[in-house]
Amino acid sequence: MRFAFHDPRVDPAPAGWTAFARAARLHPVWDYELMGLEAWGARNPQLLAVAVEGGEIVAAMSVLVCHPRLAPRFAPRPGKRSLRPFWAEVCQPWLSGYPGIVFAPGFRDGPALTREFERTLGRRLGVGLLGVVYRAIGADLATGLEGRGRLVKRVDPVAVLENRFESEEDWLATLPSSRRSGLRRRRRRLAEDPTLVVRGGPGRADLDGAELARLIRAHRERYGKLKLDTRTPPSAGFLDRFVRRPDVHTLTYADTDGRLLAVNTLLDHPDSPSLQHWAALPLSERGRSGLYFDSYVRAVRFLARRGAKELTAGRGMIELKQELGFRARPVYTAAVPRPVLGR
Repeated sequence: MRFAFHDPRVDPAPAGWTAFARAARLHPVWDYELMGLEAWGARNPQLLAVAVEGGEIVAAMSVLVCHPRLAPRFAPRPGKRSLRPFWAEVCQPWLSGYPGIVFAPGFRDGPALTREFERTLGRRLGVGLLGVVYRAIGADLATGLEGRGRLVKRVDPVAVLENRFESEEDWLATLPSSRRSGLRRRRRRLAEDPTLVVRGGPGRADLDGAELARLIRAHRERYGKLKLDTRTPPSAGFLDRFVRRPDVHTLTYADTDGRLLAVNTLLDHPDSPSLQHWAALPLSERGRSGLYFDSYVRAVRFLARRGAKELTAGRGMIELKQELGFRARPVYTAAVPRPVLGR
């Protein structure tokens, strides 16, 4: 087995990447061109590592090369090694609750492959590498990564709604009566509001990436940065390309003057569509109440029509999402310091 590292800012995609992504049923954020756009705008840029066996890709790792807060604001240029200590995070930045390591269908030796990856990563990135953090991994891989000097910890779970519904009404019928009546009341009130323009669908060419980026950035700043979050807010260029994809559904709420009030993106997938970016204006800036819950009604409507197995909704506000019928799926973080990489 060999490992190859690709910088999506400057390197061509790995041979066989499209076929692997299709076979492994990866979400849209694994698109190699999108990863390049994400990496150009990121302070901690993304690398794609692939494990190749018999000429076929058997695993892939999305790796963020993370620098301390005192490092320069922008990432090192492609190919340049950092002179400061740094660490690596195996994660997929905008796919909450899913790991940054994926395997070909039927591949069973994930822990052994992961340890070989760690040894290769240490050689590839150099002596400044402090260690590797694996984020949002499942229980099977978490167990396989345990060992002396390694830390494996259960963290905030991901919200998952199993699809047992023919329609949104089937879903509403499973909820407590107070929640059910509240959602129906909001749905009716918003539908009757002549000052509200609601649009949704895939491949949205009518949206401005800069406007989306401003709204998302302001929303995240208002609620505060997540602890230990090494991501950079999505850039205008990334979002502009992203929402035009046929496998990305974007829901927008605006007033009749065209002012954007809220946005929600949903990643289409045959098995597990995923609610992704949510951002809205606060009421103090003439935002609207009830839009967040309305977006869930529309997402469940999409799930029922899609016939997918489940809908995922990230790792935040899990108690509120449980009130909407979601369950908590356990996820783990594993931290591997440099001295025990590959051991």
